[in-house]
Amino acid sequence: MQRVQDIVRAFDNPSNRLDAVKSLWHFRLNALTVKTPDAGLNRMLNTWLPYQTTASRLWARAGFYQAGGAIGFRDQLQDMLVLLYTRPDEVRAHILEAASHQFVEGDVMHWWHPPAMGVRTRLSDDKLFLPYMTAMYIESTEDASILRAARPFLAGKPLPEGAEDQYGEAPPTSQTATLMEHCLRALDSVKLGVHGIPLIGHGDWNDALNRVGENGKGESVWLGFFYVECLRKFGVLCDEQTRGRLHDNADGILKAIERHAWDGSWYRRAWFDDGMAIGSRESPECEIDAIAQSWAVIAGADRARAEQAVDSAIERLYDDETGVLRLLDPPFNGACSPGYIRGYLPGVRENGGQYTHGASWIALALATLGRREQAWRIYRRLLPDTHSRFMEEAANYRVEPYVVAADVYSNPQQMGRGGWTWYTGAAAWLYNIGIRHLLGFEKRGLKIRLNASAQDAFGGGAPAAWDRYEMVFRWGASAYHLQARRDVRGAMLDGVRIPEIKNGWVDLRDDGRDHLAVYPMLD
Repeated sequence: MQRVQDIVRAFDNPSNRLDAVKSLWHFRLNALTVKTPDAGLNRMLNTWLPYQTTASRLWARAGFYQAGGAIGFRDQLQDMLVLLYTRPDEVRAHILEAASHQFVEGDVMHWWHPPAMGVRTRLSDDKLFLPYMTAMYIESTEDASILRAARPFLAGKPLPEGAEDQYGEAPPTSQTATLMEHCLRALDSVKLGVHGIPLIGHGDWNDALNRVGENGKGESVWLGFFYVECLRKFGVLCDEQTRGRLHDNADGILKAIERHAWDGSWYRRAWFDDGMAIGSRESPECEIDAIAQSWAVIAGADRARAEQAVDSAIERLYDDETGVLRLLDPPFNGACSPGYIRGYLPGVRENGGQYTHGASWIALALATLGRREQAWRIYRRLLPDTHSRFMEEAANYRVEPYVVAADVYSNPQQMGRGGWTWYTGAAAWLYNIGIRHLLGFEKRGLKIRLNASAQDAFGGGAPAAWDRYEMVFRWGASAYHLQARRDVRGAMLDGVRIPEIKNGWVDLRDDGRDHLAVYPMLD
């Protein structure tokens, strides 16, 4: 804390301001660093991904393609993935701020300008990111006290019949509730359709599908998978009765998805109000959509089906030569009218281009399946430096090779051209997937480890050509060097074997010393 105060005071002297800015970023970006044989990966994880998220998404809330300045409910909650291990106090504060922008009915402001001038919508997924990120925060920090923190609800008029959204000011009510109640209210406000799968409303994560459920009957398979994951993750934080209820709900929805949404080789994406499916072999457009397949794995769907679904997505949507992983195929370009997605040309943004936020979940699904080599290959192609390795590539890509582009075009005339850089939630997901799910860093309260030595569902294995890699986590005045090496067999801390009962976990101590923990690498 003293270091931060010194940096702030330096701004009082104009001649010191540039140095103060550099010092501030060094302080923030140096808290967790990686050193691998891949220099480009190091630059992205150590500097550009956390810098892009913090500077553009969290502080400026603007970029070259968007300058709104608003806080998005789902958007900035996901951005907290960048700060989860290094700035947990900021994550805690933002979760509680988001809870304060929930209406009594359980839905939330889609975005707002502080304190509460924003838009109320019928988007169905926003509210679920509150319990999701709360569970992620508690998993990492073991700070369950956040669940007892009280926050108010917003007062707002219900949306008029037929309206997609309503902009205005929503003052806080005198009614407050704990974060536990806010999260449960979000979970319990989800409504199911005729297949027993959540209603899509006027869009889910893909806002552009805003006409799929405009009459209140359309269902979202992706939302079903995400809802299942939220119910299970948050359920473990609840009392036994509530946990049982949430987990029973998750099981019921997953069974409904398996019964109604399996299309033979992948999962359908959604149903229109009239029962017509998209993301199906029978669909005139959008035969397959990436995010339903990736979240089938993440949510624990039938293993054989989920693995086949991801294989189908990669086969149909991934171009290894250009590194473009499309959101869906084929694009909407005919009679089908799912919403404003049709306003984008085929192969641009959500309409069949690479929407990097969603593409990153394919890498996460592969890592979850234990297919690390394939996960690494796709993950590296999603990072911008691999689109500008040569002059010809850079001329085609056209945008900055150091920050993530929200979308990469896939139409034949512009294949591989980047768009909408800086302001994208993909940066936070790519950071978390790289640090946690591929390199294997874990933090639980006051313990850390590399799960390269853990017997988890997936390990921290790295590309086969690597003999070792290192991560440095700074804790107060101490630095913990975590090395994964192929030439060791057991986990060691400062030259002493870590007992198997600790499963590789190292206790954090702010003792002013450097510590070395060594772990065997998984093949």
